[in-house]
Amino acid sequence: MEDLRAKSGTELKGDLTAAKKELFNLRFQNATNQLDNTSRIKEVRKNIARIQTVITEKSAEA
Repeated sequence: MEDLRAKSGTELKGDLTAAKKELFNLRFQNATNQLDNTSRIKEVRKNIARIQTVITEKSAEA
């Protein structure tokens, strides 16, 4: 979490976009039965939530 808080708003939004793309790809692989590690979906979803939380915290400070 500390490394996320150290990033700027634009970096966080870039990370959020990348994480959402990864989640889409993981869901697509899961639907086509090509995904080996299904727990990765849960990890990425939690990471997206963390990023969104930090973005909300930063917007509340401003």
